[in-house]
Amino acid sequence: MQWQEMLGLLGGFLGNFGVIPQIWRLFRYKTAYEISLPFLWMWLASIICWLLYGIFLGLFSLIMWNCITFVLALLMLYAKFKWGIRPKVGKPAG
Repeated sequence: MQWQEMLGLLGGFLGNFGVIPQIWRLFRYKTAYEISLPFLWMWLASIICWLLYGIFLGLFSLIMWNCITFVLALLMLYAKFKWGIRPKVGKPAG
């Protein structure tokens, strides 16, 4: 295996496992108000772009880690919709 691929595998590992404590916290405390919904949508779009890039170039590390990152992002999105959308407060009468 070439050193460049090893670097990609290490980077993907660090990037993915850096997100796991946040996801653990979301599911442990069942609160996701602090997670930005626009961030999640842009992050998912970015992951899809990187995944397609990896597929087109046949880069194993990009394909593997972006598949895993996609699942992690979906878990965060699920938590956001389940525990992080504040109900809209109605206007006071008057």
